[in-house]
Amino acid sequence: PKSGVYDVCCSKIICRGCSHANNLREIKLRVQRTCPFCRKPLPKKKEERDKQLMKRIEANDPAAMCHLGIEKRKEEDYSSAFE
Repeated sequence: PKSGVYDVCCSKIICRGCSHANNLREIKLRVQRTCPFCRKPLPKKKEERDKQLMKRIEANDPAAMCHLGIEKRKEEDYSSAFE
């Protein structure tokens, strides 16, 4: 999304300002990067991120489904966007 940052842990879209403020706080305190909304640690690898996204999709989260569809469209993988 252009107006915010999508986090796969809770499927929330956080405004860029709030996300930036959270990043600055974490750098200042030297703590692990977390989601500004639910405070779960952010995934470090793509595999972890994909696993969290699929967990949200299995819970029938429409925001997660939309996010995956957009990712597949960007990859030009149109057939799996509808799976």
